[in-house]
Formats: sequence, structure tokens, C-alpha cells
Amino acid sequence: MCMEKSKINFKYKYDEDYNPTYINGAYGGISTHNEIIVNFYLERLPIPKETDHEINEDGSLTAPIAIKPENFDSTVIRYVSNGIVMNLETAKSINDWLSKNIEELEKRESINDTDEEHINANKQDTTAE
Repeated sequence: MCMEKSKINFKYKYDEDYNPTYINGAYGGISTHNEIIVNFYLERLPIPKETDHEINEDGSLTAPIAIKPENFDSTVIRYVSNGIVMNLETAKSINDWLSKNIEELEKRESINDTDEEHINANKQDTTAE
């Protein structure tokens, strides 16, 4: 007698304004409740609040003569768009998932690099004639 395996179906629901966000960094740590907190950010150069320009005789503008805020050149913005809080088991599961995907991506990049080397070698062979 063969018993049928149990199965489950997951349905995914998205907020109406769901939109994946590009990130290039994270900041966080372990909370007082022994959970892992990760705040994701996009690091970018600042956009000035104001710029002052002189007007040339022909009506064109000079390069900025003043930029506000004044510390503009020594500032980097880390725009924190979202964050997550997770327990240890969830963190381990996500770590495993990320590791597998990183490994797959590295394999693909290695294959692409090898393909490019062959293409470039063939280009050099045809130009050497």
C-alpha cells in the first residue's frame, strides 16, 4: 500500500507598492532580544541643496561658485531604505540560500570569463593575419 506524500502550496502576496530596491551595503548587529538586525542602504554622493552660479555675458552659467551644504565635498550619503529583523534559524536559512546563489553566480561568471577569453583569443588570431 503506497501512501501519498503530504504537500503544501505557498501563495505569495505583494503590497501594491512592492518594488525591489538596489542596495550596496548593510549596517546592523544583534539586538537586545538576541535577534539579528540588518538595515540596508544605498551609499551615494550627496546632491546639493543649493548651488550659486555667476551669469556670463552671453547668459550661460558658470560652474558652481558656492554649494550648500558647505561640507558637500566631504559627505557621503547612506540612504537607508529598509531593514529586517530575524531570529537565528531564519538567519542560518537565508545564509545557506545566499551561499548557494553566490556559488552559482561565481560559476556563471567563471564560464563567462572563459568564454570572453576564447572570443578575445579568436579576435587576436584573426587580426594577426
